[in-house]
Amino acid sequence: MNSSDVLVDAFGRVRSDVHRAVEGLDERALNLRLDGDANPVGWLVWHLTRVQDDHIADLAGVQQAYTSQGWAESFGFDLDPASIGYGHTTEQVAAVHVTDPALLVGYYDAVHDRTVDYLRTLSDEDLDTVIDDAWDPPVTRGVRIISVLDDDIQHAGQAAFVAGIARRA
Repeated sequence: MNSSDVLVDAFGRVRSDVHRAVEGLDERALNLRLDGDANPVGWLVWHLTRVQDDHIADLAGVQQAYTSQGWAESFGFDLDPASIGYGHTTEQVAAVHVTDPALLVGYYDAVHDRTVDYLRTLSDEDLDTVIDDAWDPPVTRGVRIISVLDDDIQHAGQAAFVAGIARRA
């Protein structure tokens, strides 16, 4: 097993977590906010997918699926299509009102497939390539991928937690 295989496996686990979190939720449950400022399952999954789409597309040198494959139009949120959720206000979180769980999972799966395709092109040496020298130490391709993976895992866990509460509500 090489590094690419390990990363593919890890992102596959995120995919399973996302599917389990969203499975069986209706529009109300997807948008349930545990308090006025809390992030609902729909926003959490949309956000983790947007970050993955944005960062992996940048690494791969391709356009994001969200804008190039029509996902932004399909969701129809009142947000800048370039928005990935980072720094969202409570009003912007509310603007990510997911009505269709299949659409949310469909977008995630499209991004996951693109991520896996990209990861399979990488050698161990590719992961050591510096992609951002504005940091100390400079950020390598591998570090950026792990950063995306870490963000995905955290938000998928948060989504699972909120989904569990929504299912019992």
